[in-house]
Amino acid sequence: MPFMALKPRILIVEDEPGIADTLQYVLATDGFAPVWASTAEDAIAQFTAERPALAVLDVGLPDLNGFELFRRLQALPGGKQVPMLFLTARSDEIDRVVGLELGADDYIAKPFSPRELVARVRTILRRSTRLVVESTMAPTTSAAPILAIWALDEERHQIRFYGKALELSRYEYGVLRLLVQKPGRVFTRDELLIKVWGDANDSFDRTVDAHIKTLRAKLKLVAPGLEPIRTLRGSGYALSEGLPATAA
Repeated sequence: MPFMALKPRILIVEDEPGIADTLQYVLATDGFAPVWASTAEDAIAQFTAERPALAVLDVGLPDLNGFELFRRLQALPGGKQVPMLFLTARSDEIDRVVGLELGADDYIAKPFSPRELVARVRTILRRSTRLVVESTMAPTTSAAPILAIWALDEERHQIRFYGKALELSRYEYGVLRLLVQKPGRVFTRDELLIKVWGDANDSFDRTVDAHIKTLRAKLKLVAPGLEPIRTLRGSGYALSEGLPATAA
């Protein structure tokens, strides 16, 4: 009997049955295995029962804001490894930025083309696979020292700053990993988008800026008086060299 590859399970969290039915149909016909949850409570239960390959989250759910659901799903075992896409009727830039700063992988405003959503799902899954493969192929030295103040653990997808393990989303880890491996080297936004997300053309203009902002906030919790990530206007971002040996 020939081997049959498992279809990627896509969790759709949407309270409008018509939209959910359409998404289930286009995803199923494109080789995915969609499952539907109409409430945040149901989504958490389904996510816990079987972790999906990707989750599509409506922001305007009846029982919980989609952004808060995102946080709760990420807090579940393995949640940070699941790509998530926001689906909402609101197209304000502030909503888009909030979603990206939380660590979401993409954002689509209603009305939208179901085929466009499927294409974005495929792109996100391709990026996620690429990031996992690159990390797997990287040197396996655990907690290898990069600088006296940095430690990169490829196997655990973990970075320590002054001995403190940082709680990073998948893409925050990808960005900081690149910067830490080449301190002082300037990475343009397009470079970071291509190396971490996989394709600069498929990402929002402010994606990198949003993730740099959240990274800086997390680093500042460890070393409030330091600026480990430098901005070079018109060029990009670089890891600061010559930081003090201690965070104090």
